[in-house]
Amino acid sequence: MILDLPARAIARLPKQTRGIAQTVIFGLAAGGIAVLFHLAIHAVFEAGIERLTQESVEVFLVGSFLVITITSAISGWLLTRFCPEAAGSGIPQVKLAFWKDMGDIPFRVVWVKFIAGVLSVGGGASLGREGPSVQLASGVSSQVGGALGLPKHRRRVACAAGAAAGLAAAFNTPIAAVTFVLEEIIGDLNSRMLGSILLAAVIGALVAHGLLGEQPAFTLTAAGSPEWQVYLFTPIVAGIAALAGIWFQKMALALRAWNKRPHRPSPWIRTTMGGVAVWLIGGTVFVYTGHAGVFGLGYNDLSSALNGQMVWSAAALLLVTKLIATAVCYGLGAAGGIFAPTLFFGGMAGASLAGLIDLFYPLSTAGHLTLAVVGMCACLGAVVRAPVTGLLIVFEMTHEFSMVPALMVAGLVSIAISKKFTKRNFYDEILAQDDQEVEQVMPPRDLRSWQETQVGRAANFRPVLLRSLDHGSMQEVLDGSNHERYPVVIDLKLRGVITRENMERVIKLGEEPNITPVATCRRDSTIREVQSKIIESPAHMVVIIGGLDEVPIGIMTLHDILRAEILFTKE
Repeated sequence: MILDLPARAIARLPKQTRGIAQTVIFGLAAGGIAVLFHLAIHAVFEAGIERLTQESVEVFLVGSFLVITITSAISGWLLTRFCPEAAGSGIPQVKLAFWKDMGDIPFRVVWVKFIAGVLSVGGGASLGREGPSVQLASGVSSQVGGALGLPKHRRRVACAAGAAAGLAAAFNTPIAAVTFVLEEIIGDLNSRMLGSILLAAVIGALVAHGLLGEQPAFTLTAAGSPEWQVYLFTPIVAGIAALAGIWFQKMALALRAWNKRPHRPSPWIRTTMGGVAVWLIGGTVFVYTGHAGVFGLGYNDLSSALNGQMVWSAAALLLVTKLIATAVCYGLGAAGGIFAPTLFFGGMAGASLAGLIDLFYPLSTAGHLTLAVVGMCACLGAVVRAPVTGLLIVFEMTHEFSMVPALMVAGLVSIAISKKFTKRNFYDEILAQDDQEVEQVMPPRDLRSWQETQVGRAANFRPVLLRSLDHGSMQEVLDGSNHERYPVVIDLKLRGVITRENMERVIKLGEEPNITPVATCRRDSTIREVQSKIIESPAHMVVIIGGLDEVPIGIMTLHDILRAEILFTKE
C-alpha cells in the first residue's frame, strides 16, 4: 500500500542511518506544526484583539468581549466533546505519555489542541503558545513515527525529539529546548537520547528561521554590560519575581482543584467564564493605560517594558492583572501554556522594580534590561524548576553574555524559593492533581544503571555443560544436577542446548538428541542487551563466549539476572 512506502523506505536504510533519517523527519514535522501554530495564533489575534485596539474604546470593549467569549466557548466545546486531555499547556501530558505510553500520543490530541489553542490564545485568553507547541510537536512526531514503522511501544525518541524541535521553533532557542526536554520531560541530562534531541532541536529552529525569519519572541535592544551595582539588586529582584511565580502557581492550582470538583459548570461554560474574566481585567487595564498586554501573549508590552519604554507603575499593574487573568484562564481549563505568561510576570516584576530603584539610584539602560531579564529567569525557574533552561532561554533571546552571571544568581534564588514554598514544580503538581504521578511509571535510577551493567556481574561462570553425546556422559550430568537445560560444548565448540527431558528419552528410548540453537554474547555486553535475547530465545538462556576462538565461558538465565538484581539493590 502507498501508506506503507515511508516505512519500507526507512527500513531499507542501515540501522545507524535509519535513526538519523527518522530524527530529521521528526524535526521537520515538529518544527513545521509549531510554525503553523504560531502563524495561526498571530493571524487570529491580529484580526481580532489587535485590530480592535486601533478603534475607539467603546468599539474595543464590545468587539473584544464578543471575540474572547465566542472563541473561549468554541474551544471549551472542542475540549469537552473530543479530547479533554488537550486542555492546559500540554507539557505534563507529554511527560506522562513519554513514560507511561512509551511516547505514543493519539492524533485526536493534535488536531483538538491545534484548533482549541489557536482559538484560546489567538482569541485573547491570557495564555502562552509554547507549551501547546511542545504537545503538538510531540504528537505529530509520534504519529510520523508510526507512519515510519515504529510500533506504539517504541516512540519515546519521536516524542522527545518532537518536543525539543517544537520548543526550539516556538522560541527560536534550540539549546534551551534541548535542556528543557532533558530536565523536565526525561529528567536526565545524560540521557542516551541526547543526540536525537539535539539534532531535532536544531532542525526545528532552522525550520522556524526559514519560514518566519529571525523574528525573536521579544524585541530587545543591545544593552552591553550593566554597572556592578546592579548585582546588589539582583537577588532582591529575583526573589520578588520568583514569589510572583509561586503566587501564580498556587492560584492556578487551587482554581484547577476546584474545577475538578463535582457539580461544577460544564467545561465550555468554565472556559467562557475564563474568557469573560480576562475581558473584564484586560479591558479595564486597556481603558486606563492603553496597554493590551493582558490579552493573548502580551509580547508587545513585554518588549516595551524590557526596552525601558514603560513606566514602572504600568509594569506593576500589568504584572498583577496578567497574573490573575492567567491563573483564572488556566485554572478553568482553557487550552494554553504558562511559559509566555511566567516570562511576562518576571519581566514586568523586574522592569517595575528597576523603575523604582531608578528613582533613588539612577540605572543605565543595561541595568534596566538586566534586572528585567533576571525577573524573567527567576519567575520561570520558580514555576518550572528548570534553572538551566530558564538561563539559556533568556540568554539565547538576548545574546548578551554579560548578563549570564546575573542570570545564574536568579536561577539559584528561584530554586531556593520554589523548594521553600512548593513541594513540586507546576507540571508535576498538575499530574499529582490528576492522580498521574510520573514517579509511579518512571524506572528508578538504580534500575537504569543496573541495565547498563556488563553481564559479568550477573553471569554464571561455572555452568554444567554436556561435553559428549554418549549415554554415559548424559547420565553423569543428569545425576550430578537438576537443571532443565544444558549447553552442549564438544571440543570447545558450542553446539546448542539440550533439555533434561530429551536426554532422558535418549537414554531410555534410544531417541536422537535434539539440540536447539542458543543465543550468545560477549562478557562486555550489557544486561539490557542480554535480557531481551533471553526472552526471545527458545532455549531461555544466553551462552557467554570469549577469546578469538569464541570459547563458551559461562551462561546467563533470567534466574541469574533476578538473583543478581536483588543483590544489586541491597548494596
